[in-house]
Amino acid sequence: MNTLDEDLNPRAVRDHGGGLDNAIVKYGGQRTDWIDLSTGINPHAYPVSGLTAGDWAELPDHGAFERLSDAARRFWNVPQRAAILPAPGASAIIARLPALAATGTVQITPPTYNEHAAAFSAQGWKIRQDAPSDARVIVHPNNPDGRIWQESDVSAPLTVIDESFCDVMPDKSLIHLADRPGVIVLKSFGKFWGLAGVRLGFAIGRLDMISRLNDLTGPWSVSGPALRVGTQALMDNRWADATRACLADEASRLDALVTRKGAKAIGGTSLFRLYQVDNAAHWQGRLAQSHIWSRIFPYSETYLRLGLPPEDGWNRLEAAL
Repeated sequence: MNTLDEDLNPRAVRDHGGGLDNAIVKYGGQRTDWIDLSTGINPHAYPVSGLTAGDWAELPDHGAFERLSDAARRFWNVPQRAAILPAPGASAIIARLPALAATGTVQITPPTYNEHAAAFSAQGWKIRQDAPSDARVIVHPNNPDGRIWQESDVSAPLTVIDESFCDVMPDKSLIHLADRPGVIVLKSFGKFWGLAGVRLGFAIGRLDMISRLNDLTGPWSVSGPALRVGTQALMDNRWADATRACLADEASRLDALVTRKGAKAIGGTSLFRLYQVDNAAHWQGRLAQSHIWSRIFPYSETYLRLGLPPEDGWNRLEAAL
């Protein structure tokens, strides 16, 4: 990509996991040759079934949205006074959240998921690390270090609680605060269920704010296939329980493997692990030579984040390390 393209393309300045296209340009191979451990997505995806021709061919009806919202309310124990808005991914909600309040200051404590700061900055908000502020964002558990926040941290007039990775630890959820004035809880479907391509997320909060978000997202914001898959998955508690146990075991296995190679485990969740290494860029490059993509961060020379490999990727990861 040339300099002009980088100046005009907003994706070029956002720091995210993924980005296999650029990795392939630098290190070669085909996309199917690579194992992407940079995103923290469950490698054991929920088994999709039961899609109909109508899911693809028809505009989603009101009943499909209601069934999805009902399943979400039961799965997350959403307070009765809180409303639920399904959307095409949590990122689509994040981009609209700053419009819920008059422009001011927002407290975002680093290190954390950078899309929140980008969204608020794009709409004229000033980012600060300390309180008091007009708004606050807490990523719970935090990405990348897994920090757990407390109810006492929810104090700003507008508080966003991003629980995109909290489905691996439902006992830590702050969903019970979703009926408080000024609180929005975000949920991501793609991470825990391993179906990021479905593009499904949820905003949960009091009706006044959810109604305003709904006006900003417009009608038919979620596809018919996403509505059906999301409803099925959110009703499958047995799969969720078994998956949490599986992810916990594999996170421990990953820690044991990587720390034997000289890294220090310093945080994360059971969907991604954060390690301290001597030179993160060197570790990333070494893994990339074996077509394994990892996550490093512009603000740290020693942070390396790895997701869980697929079942057939463990031996490749060990050999690459």
